[in-house]
Amino acid sequence: MSAFPHVVHVYAAQQSEPQGGFAGWATDLMEKLGALGAGLAIALENLFPPIPSEVVLPLAGFASAQGDMNLVAALVCTTLGSVLGALVLYGLGALIGRDRMRRLVGRIPLVKVEDLDRSEAWFERHGSKAVFFGRMIPVFRSLISIPAGVAGMRPVKFVTYTTLGSGLWNAAFVMAGYLLGDNWQSVEGYVGMYSKIVLAVAVLAVAAFVAVRVRQNRRERETAA
Repeated sequence: MSAFPHVVHVYAAQQSEPQGGFAGWATDLMEKLGALGAGLAIALENLFPPIPSEVVLPLAGFASAQGDMNLVAALVCTTLGSVLGALVLYGLGALIGRDRMRRLVGRIPLVKVEDLDRSEAWFERHGSKAVFFGRMIPVFRSLISIPAGVAGMRPVKFVTYTTLGSGLWNAAFVMAGYLLGDNWQSVEGYVGMYSKIVLAVAVLAVAAFVAVRVRQNRRERETAA
């Protein structure tokens, strides 16, 4: 008898809400639809980050090791799911466009349109690398698709680098689950630590930006007076 359904329900029962609900829902998809369910869960993870890819991908690898899922199908479907989810956010960015984005930025306190101009210039030079490596950074994995759409990155180029970055990320975690066997859940702990570090760095960067901008604004007011 397959061990996969048993492991799925034991894992989901151990998790706290809301994560347990998302994990249980995602793993139920995998139990019912196999590799296609894993791909669908990963596609939705791009749009709803609480769906934990660090659970879905290693579990897909573990299921493959148990013979409950084809390994190649798991790799292909999860990568396809990543690309499809990213395309939705890319389309959202393209719909917003540069003009709307400039108007939105103009309404955000402490942010200047010149900041957007510098960001766009940087993305013009490094957009391909940003999309490729961004697909391997927690928190930013989904968000990187939006500026790509706003900046008007060519769809073929976006899909190419998204596929490469997502493929490497997904393969690493699917293969980790495949090789770790019953210890596949240990992957979640390492990814959680990595995510917290990335989030802490992002928070510090935002805090530094706000502090610098507040000081600049104060100096400008003093000079004007």
